[in-house]
Amino acid sequence: MKLPSRRRFIGIAAASSALGLLPWRALAFSARPQAGLEPVVWRGVALGADAELHLLHPDRDAARRLIDSAVDELRRLETVFSLYRDDSALAVLNRQGHLNDPPADLLRLLSESRRFSVLTGGVFDPTVQPLWQLYAGHFSQPGADPDGPPPARLREALAKVSHAAVVLDSRAIRYARPGMAVTLNGIAQGYITDRVTDLLRRGGLDRALVDMGEIYAMGERSDGQPWRAGLADPDHPDALAGQVTLRDRALATSGGYGTPIDAAGRYTHLFDPRDGNARPRYRSVSVMAPTATAADALSTAFSHMPLEDAKKIARSLGLRAWFTLPDGGRARLG
Repeated sequence: MKLPSRRRFIGIAAASSALGLLPWRALAFSARPQAGLEPVVWRGVALGADAELHLLHPDRDAARRLIDSAVDELRRLETVFSLYRDDSALAVLNRQGHLNDPPADLLRLLSESRRFSVLTGGVFDPTVQPLWQLYAGHFSQPGADPDGPPPARLREALAKVSHAAVVLDSRAIRYARPGMAVTLNGIAQGYITDRVTDLLRRGGLDRALVDMGEIYAMGERSDGQPWRAGLADPDHPDALAGQVTLRDRALATSGGYGTPIDAAGRYTHLFDPRDGNARPRYRSVSVMAPTATAADALSTAFSHMPLEDAKKIARSLGLRAWFTLPDGGRARLG
């Protein structure tokens, strides 16, 4: 597995309804003991980054069991979705172009990805991995053209991009075009957040704020108030541009500022599958949705969609979204 190239704080603030829960500050988790109660903490690597899980619970043994279950679920899903592991199901699929007897989670998430591809008119597309490979390879070369890959190379990569060319059935997944590859980085963190939330709910928690790269708020805080989450400031990612309240809702943010491809920071990991453009329309997009899977996928897609097109989807699904515009201004939908 590759060493983590960035630090991500992921966490859980959770307990039974009898315990007062903590407010949440997105992007960095800070646990403050209440009345002598110390959080149970796990630190390690998850989803290719340093990670931390914190859980406050009056029964420390129960907290440790829940943390262990959450970490086990993370590890299990990494063996399915991770591009950092050569032995993951997704890595094998990309290497072979087909995969027999695929894991149910991979089939489910690729099906979900197709649904969001259709919903967004193809703007969300998990088969953009050839574009990442093209841009990353181009800018790794000494003296690379700062304007990006040559048009002919871009056309070659785009010929490998099509969500409709991923053939799914319960017995196998295969790519209908040679050289295709999938990345689920635009949706998998949301899916994992939803799965860990389900695990905690089955474990008896009815109030929790879960962050596995994206955020889901289960129920409300013990004081009856909704959870609070921060919207990142693209100019100062460790600071907050604002706060939103969450109750049985998820929040996801996409922004190219986090992972630029070139030294100048002009090109990002957010690709438009229609033309290969790696420069999103907005500096950041945050989406609040009923599931973290939906919030993650749509924040990715909205990064390359006109506001009017995003507004239609937000209205049809009852979503809220926040956009940081190129000039630093802000727009809100819903």
